[in-house]
Amino acid sequence: MTAHTPPTPPFRDPQLPFAKRIDDLLSRLTPEEKVSFLHQFVPAVERLGIAAFRTGQEALHGVAWMGPATVFPQAVGLGATWNTDLVRRVGEAVSKEVRAMRARDERVGLNVWSPTVNLLRHPLWGRNEEGYSEDPKLTSAIATAYTRGLRGDHPTYWRTAPVLKHWLAHNNETGRDVTSSSVRPRVLHEYDLRAFRACVEAGAVAGVMPAYNLVNGRPNHVSPYLREHLRTWTQEELLVCSDAGAPSNLVDSEHYFDTHEEATAAALVAGVDSFTDHGTDSSKIVARVEGALEQGLLTRADIDAAVRRQLSVRFRLGEFDPLHDPHADAGEFDSPAHRALAREAAEQAIVLLRNDGVLPLAADTRIAVVGLLADECKLDWYSGALLHRSTPLEGLYERFGAERVEFAEGVDRVLLRTSAGTFLKVPTAPGAVDGARGAEGALDPALLAGRTDLPPVTTDATGTELALVDWGEGVLTLRAPDGRYLSVAEDGFLRASADQPGGWIVQETFRLEPQADADGNTHGDGHLLRHLGTGRPVCVAADGVRVAGPGEETSEALGIVLVESGADAVTRVAAGADVVVVVAGNDPHIHGRETEDRTTLRLPDHQARLLAAARAANARTVLTLVSAYPYAIEPGGPDAVLWTAHGGQAAGTALARVLAGDVSPAGRLPQTWYADDADLPGLLDYDVIGARQTYLYFEGAALFPFGHGLSYASFSYADLAARVEDGRAWVSCTVTNTGDLTADEVPQLYVRAVDPSVVRPRRELLDHRRVTLAPGARAELSFEVPLSALGFWDVAQGRWRAESGPYEFLVGASSADVRLRTTVTLEGEPPLPRPVRRRGLEAADFDEQSGAEIVDRTKVSGDAVTPAAGGAAELVYRACDFGTQNGTTGVTVTAAGEGTVELSLDGGPVLATLTVAAAGPYDHVTADAALVAEGIRDLRIGLRGPLRLAHVGFSG
Repeated sequence: MTAHTPPTPPFRDPQLPFAKRIDDLLSRLTPEEKVSFLHQFVPAVERLGIAAFRTGQEALHGVAWMGPATVFPQAVGLGATWNTDLVRRVGEAVSKEVRAMRARDERVGLNVWSPTVNLLRHPLWGRNEEGYSEDPKLTSAIATAYTRGLRGDHPTYWRTAPVLKHWLAHNNETGRDVTSSSVRPRVLHEYDLRAFRACVEAGAVAGVMPAYNLVNGRPNHVSPYLREHLRTWTQEELLVCSDAGAPSNLVDSEHYFDTHEEATAAALVAGVDSFTDHGTDSSKIVARVEGALEQGLLTRADIDAAVRRQLSVRFRLGEFDPLHDPHADAGEFDSPAHRALAREAAEQAIVLLRNDGVLPLAADTRIAVVGLLADECKLDWYSGALLHRSTPLEGLYERFGAERVEFAEGVDRVLLRTSAGTFLKVPTAPGAVDGARGAEGALDPALLAGRTDLPPVTTDATGTELALVDWGEGVLTLRAPDGRYLSVAEDGFLRASADQPGGWIVQETFRLEPQADADGNTHGDGHLLRHLGTGRPVCVAADGVRVAGPGEETSEALGIVLVESGADAVTRVAAGADVVVVVAGNDPHIHGRETEDRTTLRLPDHQARLLAAARAANARTVLTLVSAYPYAIEPGGPDAVLWTAHGGQAAGTALARVLAGDVSPAGRLPQTWYADDADLPGLLDYDVIGARQTYLYFEGAALFPFGHGLSYASFSYADLAARVEDGRAWVSCTVTNTGDLTADEVPQLYVRAVDPSVVRPRRELLDHRRVTLAPGARAELSFEVPLSALGFWDVAQGRWRAESGPYEFLVGASSADVRLRTTVTLEGEPPLPRPVRRRGLEAADFDEQSGAEIVDRTKVSGDAVTPAAGGAAELVYRACDFGTQNGTTGVTVTAAGEGTVELSLDGGPVLATLTVAAAGPYDHVTADAALVAEGIRDLRIGLRGPLRLAHVGFSG
């Protein structure tokens, strides 16, 4: 007998559409196998020949967490390039490295969790480095370019499958899993949703990741917006992956549900398809899903829908068609092209903020380079390990010659003296500098432990001179002469073992606290050295220096012996130079990072002192800020100021080439730089309209405006023309390089509604170009703008509306540097009054508010409004049509909680007061009262007490 070859199952047939193949595969999976697919780590199904799979591979600006890879500038630096073509090429390079790394390490995943499209609304947000811009248009343009590069150009198969982070309105690390962002409908539609929507509609997005926070009182992981908005923007199946640990937060920290079965079911029904929880252990999620099924909280159809979305991504990645996948052997890793691209991106990300003629530097310039970041190439939490490294000092040595460059880091060099008169000593440890943190790769780098293979710090009569690096607000690091940082491992001992500060909980930061005696008096020379990672003081034991154990009262009073002042070293090298380059900024693991927001815009005190010392010694000072976020610096400061995000592996070379004039800087600020902390709203105030946030609404004077960036060349703008036809506006102009060197310019097109019926942006970015022009060359630019882009969310009608009237188009080099302007009149829709007699009022659809926040009407959908902290709030609803011929005679409010609702018209006296008394926050009741009104009036509603107003109806 001849054995028959079994027929190829339909899910293996590349000639069939993906949808049919997925249907077939779903029909072959058992109910238990389908449930197992809901966890991040999906097991193999050997009987069907299906491999294991995991969601999630970090790739924000290079492949992260999996060992060495090409490191590009931070995301905010890519945003500063304002160059979508460049960013697309960076995305393409990253995705090729993902493929190349996966070919040798199956732990590397193809479902990449990148980019981050959260808008940079508030510059104190700890994760500012991860976003692209405060503007939704620029953010979506850069993010779309990056996802297109990650996806690849093949019409069927994707090189990687990008997931956008973090849905939605997420800009605070303080209490990030328990705080709620109050987002009014206009802000939701015009600001927060806008960046996500454009990316999804562009067709290069595989899914999204909900954020840890709540929006309008409801956790993002059970958000109705996933269904109401996200899934309506595309015909593709979108995979929604939870953030790490967030499913458990629904019960454990947020207390939104009583049981994990309820929470898991609610998240799955809302649209979460893959649960990232409990690391590689899927058993808890599987048990919760099975429990929810048994309790009738889920159906098998709910599970099928989630598994279908995951399989859709896997099919697109070519997993089931290895012979047809064009990307299977198309990896590229650390190639010359990738190295050149890393340098190009770093060059294009540099922003020249101020220049009084000191730049560019002549080739024979004698340079003093100083500052805490001068010889650093810092990585952040989402960086890969460095294959190549270039610091500002190394770049300047390379470009100008080591003989013309002097260096002073500006750290204080100290000995730490114990109460016994000995000094802290770092033992010699051959080979200790080998191996950078994370070089070996880890699926979860938070689990990487500190080194215990090195001898602990001890004491002796001479001690070791340590570099005390002061990062501000009392936080410092201590570094041994060989460059290793003092760190604390799991056994509690101090060792000079870390190449850089880092880790989920940084183990390399300390604080020196004046030591007090029993009477509360501080010793003149005694300081307690507190390790911030454990919160415990450092003590000296017989077997080495360690942190005190839990409950242990032992600590050591340490004296600080200053061997060299950092400011003195800066003064010394600055005085002998032609120009001083001060490199200041942040360490991405200290003061502003995931889990920690910044507290101020100010430059840390020690770095401000170093800058002052440099300027006092040499008037020709260039301040280079290398940072993940904006700073507030003095307006009349150094002769030249540049900013760059942490620029990746080629940062130093790029900076030196810009300082030398080999490259004319053309980066532009992707967010407003405010002059003072007083200019900022509260970190948790998400109402960009009401609080006048970002360049769109800010009414003060910015230190440096959105879109700002100078050049070594000069450019003229001319020939502005605008016309409107067929639902579009066409705006054109010319830009000419009037300078004497080739340079890039970034013309920016803005619009302003001249006479709007509601508060509109002071100006709003519509489009931009980054163009390269030789001296005397001219570029003719044309911008096509759909008139829908000029609309706003009309809360009176519950839809988008483009308003009739004059609009001013502005073209220039920044949001403030406008070179050309023209006004056109559009025939849009006139404002209509609110039809309150017919529809009533949704409470959240206010025009203005004071003291209010939006909360959840139910745990599934809907909004309500409540006074913040249970106090009092005022709501204003403009142009309410109460009808004619006896108009309105009664009002009915729907609310939960307890309190009173007061109604008045046009700022007059209270006409109706309604009392609400309900048992709980979701137990809505109605209350009625007489209210006589007619015509079109402004309605004011006062809320008193902890009630939650959902709806107001009118009768007559």
